[in-house]
Amino acid sequence: MQIDHKAGYLMGVGSNLSPHQNIAQIIEELLQQFSQLSLSRVLHIPPVGMNSQHDFLNMAVFIETDIAKTELKAFCNDLETQLGRDRNDPASKIKDRAADLDILFQITHNDDFQRPANSITDEYFLYPVIDELLAYLSNRPFRSLQAGVEIKIDDLTFGETATTINRNTTAG
Repeated sequence: MQIDHKAGYLMGVGSNLSPHQNIAQIIEELLQQFSQLSLSRVLHIPPVGMNSQHDFLNMAVFIETDIAKTELKAFCNDLETQLGRDRNDPASKIKDRAADLDILFQITHNDDFQRPANSITDEYFLYPVIDELLAYLSNRPFRSLQAGVEIKIDDLTFGETATTINRNTTAG
């Protein structure tokens, strides 16, 4: 099967502090940097591996780009810091966070869209969103067992199903 996507990165995105607002802000910032994003649904997930009363909103994002992984990682780290994450705290991985952006996998050829989620990460709570997004990108059927969470940015709504959004170049 031929897939009409170029190389890019599969990312995990999450927030458990003001998650609706912060997921919206993360997507807005990614759209400022990249002209097109493909998104999984947004799932409501209890915290894993940390002691917290704040549930996460998590999603997978595919960014079609040829920038270096180090450049994308620097952008993600800067965005996390901008939204309030203390990246210098050695315990930041187990603390509540407004923004968590992880590069999960660099996609370099069509076969990469067929990979199972468990070969990409051991963060099992991301498996449903990864499997959904890769199925969406390769036009394969996918049935989610969990409803997506609606996120709004002005007139843009996403989160309830996998979708692709493009930067609005006509906005002032």
